[in-house]
Amino acid sequence: MQNVTAAGLGIGDDYPPRIMGVLNVSEESPYDPSVFDDPGEAAAYVDDELIGEGADIVDVGLESANKRFDVLSAEQELDRLDTAVETLHSTSGDAVWSIETRYAEVAEAALDRGFDMVNDIAGFADPEMPEVCREYDVAVAKMASPPDLTKPGAVRATPWAERRSAEWAERADYVDQVYEALKQNGLTDKTIVDPAFGGWAEDQTLEDDRETFRRLREFRGLDRPMLVSINRKNFLRSIADRSTEEALPVSLAATSMAVERGAHVIRTHDVAETRDAALVGDAFARERGRSGPGRDAGDLTVEELDVTTPAEAARHFERLGVTDADPAVAVSRLYAVSGLNESTRKRLRAAAEATGCRFLLAEDGGRGFLCGSAAALAALADRTDVPRPLAGTLPGGGAEKR
Repeated sequence: MQNVTAAGLGIGDDYPPRIMGVLNVSEESPYDPSVFDDPGEAAAYVDDELIGEGADIVDVGLESANKRFDVLSAEQELDRLDTAVETLHSTSGDAVWSIETRYAEVAEAALDRGFDMVNDIAGFADPEMPEVCREYDVAVAKMASPPDLTKPGAVRATPWAERRSAEWAERADYVDQVYEALKQNGLTDKTIVDPAFGGWAEDQTLEDDRETFRRLREFRGLDRPMLVSINRKNFLRSIADRSTEEALPVSLAATSMAVERGAHVIRTHDVAETRDAALVGDAFARERGRSGPGRDAGDLTVEELDVTTPAEAARHFERLGVTDADPAVAVSRLYAVSGLNESTRKRLRAAAEATGCRFLLAEDGGRGFLCGSAAALAALADRTDVPRPLAGTLPGGGAEKR
């Protein structure tokens, strides 16, 4: 995983999870506690409620991204930048300052006036944005979006048949589209990827967000740190039937899970609580073995990948252009099996040996364990001499459900 630095702040696997607190200078923004038009009041909020509560990054929004509102022009955003800049220079706390904008000229103006990084909610729809971020050598969060400045996050609005192919568009699911949207127009060396949680478009469903969250590890295949903005989002609130005001507990539960699954930056309005939840997720995340320059002598670098499904392995294979291997061979599974009689034991042992699986029998003979790669287990499931109840639980047809 490629680490990123933002004004000296390390972001990635080598660092603790980072908390991005939100400040809005847009009167139309829906979350009142974070909205200010007075720089003095905004600075006090940043010092007390954001940096004071543990925010590493302050993300300043110049306009609401709510699809109900008209999109501001770059000129209108620039008119609001004075408030953001004055707030930045009025705070006493130490944090990285991020400007949320879709326009390269706004990003450049903000960087010239003291901001440290960019949060591009339109995913480099402005073709000048990557070059501006490279020129200023700053970190940039890139949210999955179509190549359209007026439709941030509306991934399905991308003309996929034109951008990829009609065949790809036919078979791709929503998460495939999000992943591909993040790749569009490239990634800078300091890009942080954002899978775009939330109702950015009318055709984005709660299940879209939930499936994206389930498959969050796949985005590690982009080899960049990951930002998630899930605070009080509807796909979480609806699980527990909570209003926005009541949704902090579900947000915190999801925060721990997101960090455990590989998220590096959590964007939130609830800084102190989210920081604690992120630290819990980080403390109990699986340790990944790594070595290389700076850790051991020599130039060889080794990184254990956190891969749990063939789809996750496929993302990493794709990144390095590996096309001649089955991703299912990179993922192993272990099953406990019981209710075995002598005939079933013999058939299962023979079938396991023939497919490259292992069958480990307990002393009582009626129970045991079956293990192997997802590919080997799929081959086992296809055999006619394997009990159907067992075959039905195994990865089928050389792949498994994502």
